[in-house]
Amino acid sequence: MANKANSQWNIQSMWHQFHHPPVALNCPHNGQQGTSVRLNQCNSVIFFIFFYLHPECDWNIYRFGTLLFRRAAFGTSLAAASSSSSSMSKTETETLHMAGGTHQLNGGAMAERSTVEDVFDDSYREKEGPKPPMMMVWRNVILMSLLHVGALYGLILLPYASFSTLVWTAVCYLFSGLGVTAGVHRLWSHRSYKASFPLRVFLALANSMAFQNDIYDWARDHRVHHKHSETDADPHNATRGFFFAHIGWLLVRKHPDVIEKGKKLELTDLKADKVVMFQRRHYKLSVVILCFLVPMLVPWYFWGESLAVAYFVPGLLRYALMLNATWLVNSAAHIWGNRPYDKTINPRENPLVAFTAIGEGFHNYHHTFPFDYSTSEFGCKLNLTTAFIDLMCFLGLATDCKRVSKDMIAARIKRTGDGNYKSG
Repeated sequence: MANKANSQWNIQSMWHQFHHPPVALNCPHNGQQGTSVRLNQCNSVIFFIFFYLHPECDWNIYRFGTLLFRRAAFGTSLAAASSSSSSMSKTETETLHMAGGTHQLNGGAMAERSTVEDVFDDSYREKEGPKPPMMMVWRNVILMSLLHVGALYGLILLPYASFSTLVWTAVCYLFSGLGVTAGVHRLWSHRSYKASFPLRVFLALANSMAFQNDIYDWARDHRVHHKHSETDADPHNATRGFFFAHIGWLLVRKHPDVIEKGKKLELTDLKADKVVMFQRRHYKLSVVILCFLVPMLVPWYFWGESLAVAYFVPGLLRYALMLNATWLVNSAAHIWGNRPYDKTINPRENPLVAFTAIGEGFHNYHHTFPFDYSTSEFGCKLNLTTAFIDLMCFLGLATDCKRVSKDMIAARIKRTGDGNYKSG
């Protein structure tokens, strides 16, 4: 087994040295060509021969070599040629990621893969012996308790809020939600699309209104969650129960493995993003202004809402609802629902969570294809975040949206689904 792994790595290293093709997957709304790949034909032929002569060559590598030879010999586009391999396994797909660094040849679905580390690492093993003691973070316990008491009082004040205040509350909910879903999740955690500077600023401000940790910390923990899902290294491991996955993980110290794995991530893309680092430096001030002062002062100043209603309804109630909607993705969407794409993993398809979290409830799909900008194969259905990103593409503020091909989805459903797939 070790020889086979070493053999594949040598092949991958050789391919990486032979070719560095410029690859671009453009947003479906920007009117440009979808995929463009240029390969050196002579090197492709040499590499093809190496595939077939290598003593450790297995059937998966054989198929990949065939695709490369077709491209070199007949001029067939790599994306078109690769459509015949849409039934490749997850291991094969990851092998291709490693081979070129930026290629996703499975079904021609994705021509550029983000460098983020969000693919499940099945080499991780939990440490044997007793688990480390759970240490409470009493500051968080007190603050979360006070927040939810305040939110309940906001619920009592809801009948006294003016119609304008209720509309403003909904606007703040949606704005802060996009800061999580379209911003720190789909853009900064998974790099599933590219955003212009104005859009990144907009999403960073929205993220501060959401007040769920700064972009850098949130994205780091989320990448660890995908890489080590449902293990001790998962920040909100759902196998520890609904309460822990929902809010309990914020009330206790992180498991040592979560900290250890988080430190091993490079996160160079986040460090290089000036918007991310600016928000990180000024996070506390931005939270005070955007999460609490703006939601409260706007209705008070512009239409004379009482400060009490303005603080507890669009302020605390809205904030608590947005937090719980996000937490339901970690808890409910990992426990209840079907698994039409991969029955071997915990995340589920949960329409209720998709509704409350503006599109993040298609979680079995998302963990199967974390690079897809829509986190669902059904486009904008129960997915306001996808509609927002599509609008940004139309306006020229977002590009390079990564998608999964229908053939690739169908192959995965057939291979690992639980049999409960419903089209739309």
